[in-house]
Amino acid sequence: MNIPAPENHTDVAGGDASQPARKRNIEALTAFFRSGIKPAGSHGKLGIELEQTIVCSDGSPVSYSEENGVAHLLEQLREFYPQATVDEEGDLLGVARPGEAITIEPAAQIELSAGPFDDLQKAAKTFAAYRQMLDDMLAPKGMHVVAQGYHPTATARSLDLIPKRRYAFMNRYLSAKDIYGPCMMRGSASTQISIDYTSEQDCLRKMRIAYALTPILSLICDNSPVFEGKPRPHKLMRTDIWRHTDNDRCGLVPGALSSGFKFEDYAKYVLDTPAIVAPDENEGWRYCEQTFGQLYADKPMTQKQVEHAVSMQFPDVRLKTYLEIRPADSMPIPYVIAYAALIKGLFYNEGCLQQLEALFADVDANAFEMAKDALMEHGYDAHVYGMPVADLCDRVIKLAESSLNPDDRALLEPLSSLVEQQTTLADLAEKGAGRA
Repeated sequence: MNIPAPENHTDVAGGDASQPARKRNIEALTAFFRSGIKPAGSHGKLGIELEQTIVCSDGSPVSYSEENGVAHLLEQLREFYPQATVDEEGDLLGVARPGEAITIEPAAQIELSAGPFDDLQKAAKTFAAYRQMLDDMLAPKGMHVVAQGYHPTATARSLDLIPKRRYAFMNRYLSAKDIYGPCMMRGSASTQISIDYTSEQDCLRKMRIAYALTPILSLICDNSPVFEGKPRPHKLMRTDIWRHTDNDRCGLVPGALSSGFKFEDYAKYVLDTPAIVAPDENEGWRYCEQTFGQLYADKPMTQKQVEHAVSMQFPDVRLKTYLEIRPADSMPIPYVIAYAALIKGLFYNEGCLQQLEALFADVDANAFEMAKDALMEHGYDAHVYGMPVADLCDRVIKLAESSLNPDDRALLEPLSSLVEQQTTLADLAEKGAGRA
């Protein structure tokens, strides 16, 4: 399949001869981003998303449709999460209650999205209760949850896709785009934290800092000891997977590390990305290789179309009506809450932001990619941005600790302990496998 590269458009007075509605669509996207601006006194909350993999007692995969599989688990959860998402064929794809939504990823990885939280103690209780519920429902079936960044036993292409048309289209497109598209969709699992912004300037400042931190956060939260059923070939496997998924929509948004980057630039990036999945006339979905700009060349985008287009971008730091920080692997819940505390400490303290801004002032796209290379090869022995990454990680942890209250600082301990030992969950799993 020959997949065309996205076109580079040259705006003429904010428009484009081939896309008469382009200027209005840029405005629709930027208005969407601005709608996320929070009043200065009311921001500071965190959204937390955790993806996990369900396996049998022998480590073999659990699919959506099999007897007592993930569809059955969702039906059990529906008693406690009564708001259901059902597709046109009647398949149950998600359940929810106020502040919590449980959905499934392409190969039936299960995800809890919860918050926003201004109290990390409450977040810890929410996720612990959720995990206990899963354990109680899965144990009688001889199943359990694995919190790692990649499936512990299976190859990605051996895992069944759930019955969701969007994922069938994505699988078709990404399988042809690069080598690891199916691995991202079917094998991987992540932890994502979302943060508020109080202005366009605040948002893009935090985006630059989050991007510069991305390689460091990937190291601190590295928890993928296995890849395609074998010991990992190198560290930070999910970093490599995302690099070889679709460079049109993953990694670093072009220009995002520049101080001149604006909402309008992110809007253009969205419009110039192939859609893969587009709404059809019957409010369903169809396959589409046009860019969003081409798809909506002659008509302004609706709110629903804007939200969909934004959701089809998968960069390391994603802009919606909040900033989504995406590099961390799936981890056990104490580490997930520690990661949320780390993000809270770094991004909701002006002094920390100033110090991080100064620390990463010279980071550009080349340095960003070189940092990923070095960490995949050397881990804690690497040099990143001209300094030992072990020192950088120490500094990042200490900055967060300095801005957190005592209760939140205590929650950071699982990750701060790993950093102090210059090791990762993936390293520890490897050592445990070696001893076994």
